[in-house]
Amino acid sequence: MATSPPPDPKTSIWAWIASTLRFHRTRRGLSGDALGRILNCSKATISRLETGITELDERQAAILDRTWDTGGLFTTMLWYARLGHSPNWLQQYIDVEAVSSVIRAWESTLVPGLLQTPDYARAALQAGNVPDVEAALAARMARQEILEREDPPVLWILILESLLEIPGGGRAVMRAQIAHLLEASHRPNVGLRVIPKETGLHSGLDGPFMIMTTGSGDVAYVEAPGGGRLVPSQLEVQSYVLRYDRISQEALPAGLSRDLMKQIMEAM
Repeated sequence: MATSPPPDPKTSIWAWIASTLRFHRTRRGLSGDALGRILNCSKATISRLETGITELDERQAAILDRTWDTGGLFTTMLWYARLGHSPNWLQQYIDVEAVSSVIRAWESTLVPGLLQTPDYARAALQAGNVPDVEAALAARMARQEILEREDPPVLWILILESLLEIPGGGRAVMRAQIAHLLEASHRPNVGLRVIPKETGLHSGLDGPFMIMTTGSGDVAYVEAPGGGRLVPSQLEVQSYVLRYDRISQEALPAGLSRDLMKQIMEAM
C-alpha cells in the first residue's frame, strides 16, 4: 500500500472522505489489495482514493456502506460533497500535474498555463480579477518548471484557432506568446495542434479540459467558472479521453498548425 499520508480532512469534504476511507480500512486491518477486492478495483485505485487524487463514486460508496455496515456514512458524505465546490481544487490539480508523465489538454479560451509567457499570464490573471496578480503569476511560472526537469511530461495540446486571434495583453504580447508556442512545438515532448475555425461546431465546444497520466492511472481535470474539479471516476475519465480523441480528429497536422500560427502572428 502507498505510504503517502491521507489529505487533511479539514481542507475539504473530499479530503474528509479520503481520510475516513483510510481510517476505516486500517481500523479493520485491511490491506489496499483487500479493499481493492471489495470494490473490484486495483490497489493503485485505492491509493488514489485515499490520497484524494480520485474521488469516491456512488457505486463504491454503496459497497462500502453495505460491506462495513456504516449506516450509509459514505453515501451521505458523497451526497454532501457533490452539493458544493471543493475549496482545495487548485492545489489538488497542481499536485496531480506535477507528477504527470503525459498531459493531454484541450483549450478553447486561453493558451494553456504550462505554455504561457509571463506577460500573457499576467494579462490573463488581471482579466480574471485575481486579487494578488504577482503572487499568482509566480505560482503559475513555477508550475512550468516541470517542463525543464530531466524527465519532462509529454504534452499533447489542442487549441482553438480563435483564441490565438485574441490580443491578450496587447498585440505585442500576443505575438510573443504565439512565437513561444511555435518554439515549444519543436520540443520532442510537445505536440501542439490547432482546430481551425472553419471546422464549425464540434464536441470540444462544451469547454476546456485536461487528462493527466500518473503512475496510478489517468485523472481528468475540468475547468469551470470560479474554479475547476478533478473528475471523480475512471468511467467519467474515459469519457473525456474519448472526447479528446474526437476533438483531435478535427485538428490540423503539426506542420499545418505551425503555418497557421505563423500567419496569425504575422497578421497581428
